Amino acid sequence: MSEPENEPEPQSEQDSVPPSKLPTQDQPAAAAKFGPASVTFTIWPPTQRTRDAVINRLIETLSSTSVLSKRYGTMPPEEASAAARQIEDEAFAAAGRSSTSDSDGIEILQVYSKEISKRMLDTVKSKATTGSPAVDNGVAENPTSEVAPTPAAESDPAAAAESET
Repeated sequence: MSEPENEPEPQSEQDSVPPSKLPTQDQPAAAAKFGPASVTFTIWPPTQRTRDAVINRLIETLSSTSVLSKRYGTMPPEEASAAARQIEDEAFAAAGRSSTSDSDGIEILQVYSKEISKRMLDTVKSKATTGSPAVDNGVAENPTSEVAPTPAAESDPAAAAESET
């Protein structure tokens, strides 16, 4: 019976990598370490799951207390859902039409994000100005710094001058 041969422990990471996996001049060390890339990663177009997550976040933003709702009011959930789907669809189409040579889609994704933001703001502004039945949040829809004159101030010029200061 013979004893199993003990191989010396590798002294470095390179010693433990088979020669076929060692980096070459054409291949970076990280790629050689993990082998050839078998998975590709693309950022555009987003998956349907991602698009649904964007829509759900839009619904939440439009129908619950948020920075926008403090100024423009909130929408009922059903109206917010329809608006969110339209916002996302239009933003997706606009981003898809944008021309870019960016192979990983980052620029297209930025267009998509900006389009969503722009369309969401346009939607809440139009609802606030058209008097759509948005849920009242206790804040005036069009806050101004002007103070309406009181009936007494209209008939008394001295009181009017005093109220303006």
